[in-house]
Amino acid sequence: MRQNLLIVCMLIIAGWVHAQSGSVTGKISDRDSYEALPGANVIIKGTSKGTTTDVNGRFTLGDLTPGSYALEISFIGYELKEMIATIRPNQATNLGDIRLATSSIGLREVEVIASVAIDRRTPVAFTSIEGQEIESKVGNQEFPEMLRYTPSIYVTKQGGGFGDSRINVRGFDQRNTAVMINGVPVNDMENGWVYWSNWAGLSDVTTKMQVQRGLGASKLAVPAIGGSINIITNAAEMNKGGAFGAMLGNDGYQKYSLVLSTGLGESGWAFTIQGTHTLGNGYVDGTKFRGWSYFASLSKVINTQHSIGLTVLGAPQWHHQRDYANPYTDHEKYGTKYNSDWGYLNGSEYTWRRNFYHKPKAFLNWYWTISDRTELATSAYLSLGRGGGTGPRGEINGNAEYKLPKTSDGLHRFDDIYKWNNGGSVPDFGDDRETWENVNPDVDNRNDFFADKYVNTNSYGLIRRASMNSHNWYGIISNLTHQLSESFTLTTGVDLRKYQGIHYRRVTDLLGADAYYTNANINIQGQFISEENPADPLSKMGGEDKLHYYNDGIVSWAGAYAQIEYVKDKISTFLSLSGSNQGFKRVDYFNYYQSDALNRANGVDENMESNWENFLGGNIKAGLNYNIDQRHNVFINAGYLSRQPIFDNVFPNNTNQVSNETSNQKIAAIELGYGFRNSIAALNVNFYRTQWIDRQFSRSINTEGGEYTANFSVDQTHQGIELDFVIKPVERLNIKGMLSVGDWKYRSNSRALVFDDNQNQVADTTIYLDGVKVGDAAQTTFSLGADYEILTGLGVDANYYYANNLYADFNIVEDDFFFEEGSQAWKLPSYGLVDIGAFYTFKVSKVDFTLRLNVNNVLDDEYISESDTNKLYDPESGSDRLIPDSENGSVSNRIFYGFGRTWNLGLKVRF
Repeated sequence: MRQNLLIVCMLIIAGWVHAQSGSVTGKISDRDSYEALPGANVIIKGTSKGTTTDVNGRFTLGDLTPGSYALEISFIGYELKEMIATIRPNQATNLGDIRLATSSIGLREVEVIASVAIDRRTPVAFTSIEGQEIESKVGNQEFPEMLRYTPSIYVTKQGGGFGDSRINVRGFDQRNTAVMINGVPVNDMENGWVYWSNWAGLSDVTTKMQVQRGLGASKLAVPAIGGSINIITNAAEMNKGGAFGAMLGNDGYQKYSLVLSTGLGESGWAFTIQGTHTLGNGYVDGTKFRGWSYFASLSKVINTQHSIGLTVLGAPQWHHQRDYANPYTDHEKYGTKYNSDWGYLNGSEYTWRRNFYHKPKAFLNWYWTISDRTELATSAYLSLGRGGGTGPRGEINGNAEYKLPKTSDGLHRFDDIYKWNNGGSVPDFGDDRETWENVNPDVDNRNDFFADKYVNTNSYGLIRRASMNSHNWYGIISNLTHQLSESFTLTTGVDLRKYQGIHYRRVTDLLGADAYYTNANINIQGQFISEENPADPLSKMGGEDKLHYYNDGIVSWAGAYAQIEYVKDKISTFLSLSGSNQGFKRVDYFNYYQSDALNRANGVDENMESNWENFLGGNIKAGLNYNIDQRHNVFINAGYLSRQPIFDNVFPNNTNQVSNETSNQKIAAIELGYGFRNSIAALNVNFYRTQWIDRQFSRSINTEGGEYTANFSVDQTHQGIELDFVIKPVERLNIKGMLSVGDWKYRSNSRALVFDDNQNQVADTTIYLDGVKVGDAAQTTFSLGADYEILTGLGVDANYYYANNLYADFNIVEDDFFFEEGSQAWKLPSYGLVDIGAFYTFKVSKVDFTLRLNVNNVLDDEYISESDTNKLYDPESGSDRLIPDSENGSVSNRIFYGFGRTWNLGLKVRF
């Protein structure tokens, strides 16, 4: 009886204490952008009691006995803030809007240059991923794969080599998606492509990555048809410290990293440096790799008005590739990891396809607060890319490398190629080779030294050459922001760039031969090349003997922009105008005589250096966001883009002859969106429609009659609906998901003009494309995932991804069935993937430790991620078969399989 009475008394006392307790609430946001910071930590100092903010940056910390508490408020990338909260009985103390300042110097100004979108203010569809999430989940995946779980994004690893991934946004490939680092464009200025292997270290130094779908908020006249991807790197840290990381993964993957920061000193200087080393054997057969990356940021706060920052980053690397997509039948025989480009030489892995590149990029930023209303942010940059990719050159007894006998595993016999080149006998390669004087007695005997040597040519013997694609690129972006009034802000700026692409081939490996003979340079009567240049990103480049071709592509860019923005109460709206002049010039050192008079005398119309070809272009964009209340908002944006042709469209045939079919492409886009926010959920729905008019193609056609070039243009329409959401039903659980359904089609038939090498029109044909699906990206994607913190510092996460309505990529001209009406692209089988992860963080003294495990495609599903051909199953053919789970795909299609199960385990130590 006494025990029961004691229990009742204790319950009454506990209830009375609880009734007298209070709570503290508030909202945490960015100091400069006012954007909410979901997932920020609010901890009672000296204890483990605390909470995190919800999807809208709000928090409630309850069951607090009356009194005063010191709260520590923190978020990755921001300075720690301490506040005193006084708790009263039965009351909620509201701390209001708590604004955190970034811990990186100049980060806000970089985001201004980069046109980073703000939730419930910028009227565009966008998704932001914080650096902390990228660092923890990317593991040994490719950097772009972090965007897989966002709407209308399709990412594949292509052949599976290190850094060889690609990304499509709303059905548009990387040439039509603007990729920027700190607001500075990085798309190749000749062909528009982005090579992610050049940026392998970015995942370690990214503060935020934001993808804006559609024309986006960027003020620059960039080729953002599908969207833009803006990567904001770290800046010099305000606080002193550092971190060390180590990671292991499947197939010998290893990665080591170190970052050190001095913090902001009394003199106003701050310096941060970071480096990584990555190596492995590659998931795909024959794709060994090794890469380094470095990052350094030096900042100086001069005074309250001026600060400067210098950032340098780069990632020298080499990696073996799977360049050729093999037929489905080859994968049946050799497995999904099969790579037909490699083999062994002297017992070591050797490949025809080796990429090597180093693309250092330097940014010098100057931030000037002119007045309370006016700011100037300027970024000058320099990029010096050096490197290329290797491949085979030549034949043995009339057989190219892929026609030579291989091993039982389907590998190249490089030892036998070396032996044959060096005069040895390889019976199943055919006739033994001869010396130079016996093979070509009348070609060139000016160099008697090579008469009795084994000399290769483009039709006799095999070598490994490198196609070098170096560049010199510099530019400046200057952005002036002036607050006209409390509601109106004017932004103007300039975007100036100059680019020189340097293209040639050089010998990397003679494979046992003594020299290689070339007569491709019209200015030299033949040349023997005996020097081998290593396929290494840090090897000497420049001044080598060159073969096959040598030319420069020069691009100049002069752009200006202006934007007026109105923000007041519930409304934010903008009108943006931009324009640019792009100039293109080509210099060809091999196909033209150095003297213009010699060109005329030999009936050549062009000169070694072409004239400048200039094209004007620009865009106009407008958008409006209306916050109905604290929960609901709607937005609309629309724009029109007149896009200049790329360099390859202007000079399509590897000569200085300008295409007569070149003109600006026209893009019109409109987008509607709705957003919902409450204490547990954030949801976005977007509807979009993009029309691409006069998209230009220049494609080579190989026929029995020879090689020809087809020039034509097509119209496309990309439209669809996108949904993404975040739900936080309980404090430690986050649920994320997205759904995107697209309808991407060609909208007209096209007239193709076919030309020979002398630019004589040899054919005129109709290509029936009206209603044909746009290939190369899944038009329907879905994902659902959850992060759950089981205990403080211990958490798990899982994600499911589904892709459907994925159509084959195809060469519109080479695929003959588009010459007949009613044809459709091959629809690849749909697939679904499951990824899981776990982490544990703990502290020893003042050092933080984080263990992280990621397992991607945990169920080890086999799936086709892309197809390079569009061959339909022919039921009348006795040898053809249908690819399993495919509606109409032939087994002769050349495909890439996606990766099976992969894993990585990492440790990060912060001090």
